[in-house]
Amino acid sequence: MGKKILVVDDEIDLMRVVTFRLKKAGYQVTEATDGQKALDLIQELKPDLILLDLRLPVVDGWEVCLRIKGTEEFRHIPVIILSASATAIQLEKIQELKAEDCLLKPFDPEVLLEKVKKFIGQPA
Repeated sequence: MGKKILVVDDEIDLMRVVTFRLKKAGYQVTEATDGQKALDLIQELKPDLILLDLRLPVVDGWEVCLRIKGTEEFRHIPVIILSASATAIQLEKIQELKAEDCLLKPFDPEVLLEKVKKFIGQPA
């Protein structure tokens, strides 16, 4: 069974590109377009890694990350924040979330793959 990645973003085109690259690399990928769906899928799937946009409908990415990192069962799951904007204040807040890393949009898919491999290794 391959390593599972949850991609959470409401930008469908970006999510499709990310999903395509990750699947091509051999990872199992599940998508969510809002924060509540992401929280439900985390419970169900127990992914190995989460790629998380901050600006999401229903429950925003900030809250999703706080819940993940504040829950004993899930705090070990690496979270890579996907952000379209990153002021110094936002970068400081991202560090407070205890996310493992951050990628600024637009990003190179190869850089994304390198970061994924850094946290969960090659797909099985």
